[in-house]
Amino acid sequence: MFSYPTPFTPPTTEDDRLSWLRLIRSRRIGVATFYRLLDEYGSARAALLALPEVAKAAGENSYEPCPEGVVLAEMRAGKAAGARLVCRGEAGYPELLGGISDPPPLLWMRGDTALAARPMIALVGSLNASSLGTRMARKMAADLGAAGVTIVSGLARGIDAAAHLAALPTGTIAVMAGGLDRVYPAENTSLYGDILHKGLALSEQAMGTNPVSRHFPQRNRIVSGLCLGVVVIEAAARSGSLITARTALEQGREVLAVPGHPFDGRAAGCNMLIRDGAQLVRGADDVLEALKLAGKPDAAAVKPKGAAPAPEKTAPAAVERSWRDIAALHRQILDRLGPSPVSEDQLIRDLALPASAVAPELTTLELEGRVHRHAGGLLSRLD
Repeated sequence: MFSYPTPFTPPTTEDDRLSWLRLIRSRRIGVATFYRLLDEYGSARAALLALPEVAKAAGENSYEPCPEGVVLAEMRAGKAAGARLVCRGEAGYPELLGGISDPPPLLWMRGDTALAARPMIALVGSLNASSLGTRMARKMAADLGAAGVTIVSGLARGIDAAAHLAALPTGTIAVMAGGLDRVYPAENTSLYGDILHKGLALSEQAMGTNPVSRHFPQRNRIVSGLCLGVVVIEAAARSGSLITARTALEQGREVLAVPGHPFDGRAAGCNMLIRDGAQLVRGADDVLEALKLAGKPDAAAVKPKGAAPAPEKTAPAAVERSWRDIAALHRQILDRLGPSPVSEDQLIRDLALPASAVAPELTTLELEGRVHRHAGGLLSRLD
């Protein structure tokens, strides 16, 4: 989604960390834009000073970055909750996550942070899980945990909750769609308390943030980005778990799926994944073998096969594109979209630009909650 012509460096002072936080919390600054600004202006502080003029050049005349008082309040809330703020590149930031194309600049972490240094596997699936699917999630999570693997999921009801619960004795990570002080769904409040006591919770969202629809795809990329692979246990044909699987493929992670009966709609997504090349797995042994973890309970150095290179090492295809160029392209895209869905192919033809230039920006706008992607390759504008 973006690239770095200069080596990436994490913040070195507390003022730098606050500037990072202000920049990523500023209105309409998503992850990709954050890194472009950091690269173009050399520091978050310089980018914050330039933002009003840059926004004006992009057609927005009354732009103000996130006030310092807002992020100071966020820092106080995090400290009060017992959470730790970790910037990308700092000690404690998960290594594999830092290598995806759009890594969160900052993570709030609460619990046993050592769990993020172990090999991780995501277990995801249906919210409306069957009894058999729930049993499979518990069995697989317990067996993988016994093999030294940290189980990652999204604290949703159904498969997620079953996987977290079974992995509590060995280690589990809950990736939150909202702030670490906002449990969703509320029925998992007790489970969340257990995870804070025995496992780890993390989020890129500010304390006090209630999750909304655009946060869940963002959360899903972290779930897959942390892990060597993603196991889908039950999923309907249209499912958030399939978004996680798609993101995992884009990140170079292994996608594995448990097959189900063709007449069970809750298995349709898994069967589709297997049809399209995902590895069929019947239990933890299959997962460990597929990810080359069998007999390696302390395999922290294992890398995902075909993993996407770290952003600082990506090809410099878009290095010359400035923030102003990107902002102008975003405006062109949004000007051509409305509430009625439009074909992505038609949008690219209207822009008269290569698909390779437009597709990454559509992904950025989707993650920022400004574009909605419908079935059939259709797009609509959300703001």
